[in-house]
Amino acid sequence: MITARITGLASYAPDDILDNEMLSKIVDTNDEWITTRVGIKERRILKEPGKGSSYLGIKAVEKLLESTGTKPEEVDLLICATSNPDYRFPSTGSIIAHNLNMTNAYSYDIQAACAGFLVALEDGSAYIRSGLRKKVVVVAAEKMSSMTNYTDRSTCPLFGDGAGAMLLEPTEDGTGIIEGVFHIDGNGLEHLWMPAGGSVLPASHETVDAQQHYVIQDGRNVYKNAVTDMLESSLEVMEKAGVTVDDIDWFASHQANLRIIEAVGSRLGIDPSKVLVNIEKYGNTSAASIPLCLDEYRDKLKKGDKIVLTAFGAGFTWGALYIIWDL
Repeated sequence: MITARITGLASYAPDDILDNEMLSKIVDTNDEWITTRVGIKERRILKEPGKGSSYLGIKAVEKLLESTGTKPEEVDLLICATSNPDYRFPSTGSIIAHNLNMTNAYSYDIQAACAGFLVALEDGSAYIRSGLRKKVVVVAAEKMSSMTNYTDRSTCPLFGDGAGAMLLEPTEDGTGIIEGVFHIDGNGLEHLWMPAGGSVLPASHETVDAQQHYVIQDGRNVYKNAVTDMLESSLEVMEKAGVTVDDIDWFASHQANLRIIEAVGSRLGIDPSKVLVNIEKYGNTSAASIPLCLDEYRDKLKKGDKIVLTAFGAGFTWGALYIIWDL
């Protein structure tokens, strides 16, 4: 049976660091308050004028192509997961593909909030399994600072900018993306959203003055649902794959909040040493957080490792993937 093997992994984060001490000079907060509640020490910020999420994605995919020895023209498809597109249209994926001279690739964006990378991986896996595409690049690119309100002490400590990318290719050796489960519940709409800027509430002087073009979050509601839903989807994907938590070598969840990550791992019953965490360095980079985290730990990952990935985001949308590593 053909599966989609992960044959490359790369990530990129901007050089500029916004740490908790620096943030405390912008808004009424401090290092202890932030660390205690979300476990974040610093985040990376893309400061260059005129550069958006595509710039982050281009940097990550450039590293991916170079590290795998892949020529741009060999790529059949590029799928970009982002909640921070450069423009409403054209797609950010098309900008990334164009700038990297992917002359034979089709490209499009998906918007599944913080679960976007996992959804894009399942999309890419389906193209590989079907035989429609042979080399698929999946990239998550998120300039979260573009939607962060730095006067809101409850949300501005959370977010950072970054990108991560994977190359998928067909294999018949039983490795790669094996199983996936995804869910959505529209009741989560007003608990995590950006009210203005879409067709329901287009941009106007009034929406700008009301600060409606920033991410708004009901932290308690999001925390409760994120823990429950990532736990249940992780258990669900393991059952679907016919494995138990004792079989799992690594667990990587969306890096939204250290307390959420710890709560899910604890309830799952997995050894804390198997839980991959790098939120203290990057903050919440939305869809980019999982590939950034995997790349951080790639020296520990070895062929045959069984890994569960899970994410939760606005919508609410959430899910999990079970993969067998072969990189």
